[in-house]
Amino acid sequence: MDAPVSASAPRVRLLPLAALVAGNVALAMGPWFVRIADTGPVATGFWRVALALPALALLARANGQPIGGLPRKTLLVVLLGGLFFGLDVASWHTGIGLTRLANATLFGNAGSLILMAWGFIAWRRLPRGREWPAMIAALAGAAILMGRSFEISPRTLLGDWFCLLGGMLYAGYLIILKDARKTVGGWSLLTWSGLASAAALMTVALIAGEKIVPDDWRPVVGLAISSQIVGQGLLVYALRHFTPLVIGIALLCQPAVAALAGWLSFGEVLSPMDFVGIALVGSALVLARISSPQD
Repeated sequence: MDAPVSASAPRVRLLPLAALVAGNVALAMGPWFVRIADTGPVATGFWRVALALPALALLARANGQPIGGLPRKTLLVVLLGGLFFGLDVASWHTGIGLTRLANATLFGNAGSLILMAWGFIAWRRLPRGREWPAMIAALAGAAILMGRSFEISPRTLLGDWFCLLGGMLYAGYLIILKDARKTVGGWSLLTWSGLASAAALMTVALIAGEKIVPDDWRPVVGLAISSQIVGQGLLVYALRHFTPLVIGIALLCQPAVAALAGWLSFGEVLSPMDFVGIALVGSALVLARISSPQD
């Protein structure tokens, strides 16, 4: 009687792990879609969010999460968070076109480190324990990667800064929505915040004079599916099954996939020092996930 249960148990345990890895791989392909799209980078971000909204709304309804009827204060907070996410995508997508895909992925994920720093401020204390190695590794890795970018071109260094700004804005998005997540379902929250994000992205794209409507819809549709639906959806499912350490380690596959895509599609070759910088920043991201102060 026990054999069927024990035989199926490994498959049950492997399903969240497969979702965690696949979600990170899907998110890592986002910069590649941004590069090959024939719209402006911010306009591409608009389509990433806008095309995914109907699917997110359907997922919210399917999971019994309300689309309407949110308290006004909660709704305003969610919309403000969506504004921050829209500006994050605008900054990050701009940086993707100016730097290497591996750098863009790493610096775009800097939100973990920003949240750690924000925790120190909120708790009014200095880093301690393994938090110090995380901060030192992040600074050393970032210095190496940015130094290498400057050696290639000041333009790639500017791209690094845009991606880092995107990571900071993403941290702001997470902080703003921290309390809303306790009362609003995840899919409903993504739907409402996505409306504000889409509006912000369209506004920035129009101000920048970007091309809005693509001639080839495949890259923007692929981006919406990979980053906003598959990537986010798989991570929403998988994150509750793992500790921050496992989540942080899985995050390291993103720069590896992005670096491979950059090499195969755009001839972006990484030097040994680039790999050292990636390893340092990646290790810092893992430590940040483990050590971020909780409130």
